[in-house]
Amino acid sequence: MGEIGGNDYNYAFLQGKSTVEILHFVPLVVDTIASAITELIGLGAVSILVPGNLPIGCSPAYLTYFQGSDMADYDPLTGCITWLNQFSEFHNEQLQEKLDQVRKLHRNVNIIYADYYNTAMRFYHSLNQFGFTETLRACCGGGGRYNYSSSMACGDLPLTTGCNDPSSHVSWDGLHYTEATYRWISKGVLEELYAIPYTNSLCFPSTVNKQIY
Repeated sequence: MGEIGGNDYNYAFLQGKSTVEILHFVPLVVDTIASAITELIGLGAVSILVPGNLPIGCSPAYLTYFQGSDMADYDPLTGCITWLNQFSEFHNEQLQEKLDQVRKLHRNVNIIYADYYNTAMRFYHSLNQFGFTETLRACCGGGGRYNYSSSMACGDLPLTTGCNDPSSHVSWDGLHYTEATYRWISKGVLEELYAIPYTNSLCFPSTVNKQIY
């Protein structure tokens, strides 16, 4: 299933709501995800992949909006904003607890948590390993330290220009990743240990008629 809640958090943070206010949204978002899972099960789904939140503290949009001089807010190894990433981790912890509850109610359904957060954090710690040269600057944007401007987004007039090689950047436009980034995330979830429970590359016997939603 697709990510639920990301835009709710984006709008709230980027409109200036406090972290305390937004923390109150988390149970509602998590319950909405659980309701969507239950609905899919009712429609016959028996294998459901549920993504966690990405590290928003590494997003050029958030880095631009919350740009400040207090270096204590930043992870010295990655340049990401620590307290924003802690929010993403909190959402993911709450989501995993809720998934455990749903699994107990539907023991014959394979509910898999896709750990987007930790598979993405690898890029910021070891960018060269994945072929990236830019982790915090958007490929296509309106300039500035992180090449992001809310008043001049990628594609807006006057035309903003994309970088020569999008695959060298983690972020495409400040809010969305590049195709290369999503490819690495998919590989991490499908082939490595970023799916919980780990399911042997999410492969199922061909004799079993199963679909992943």
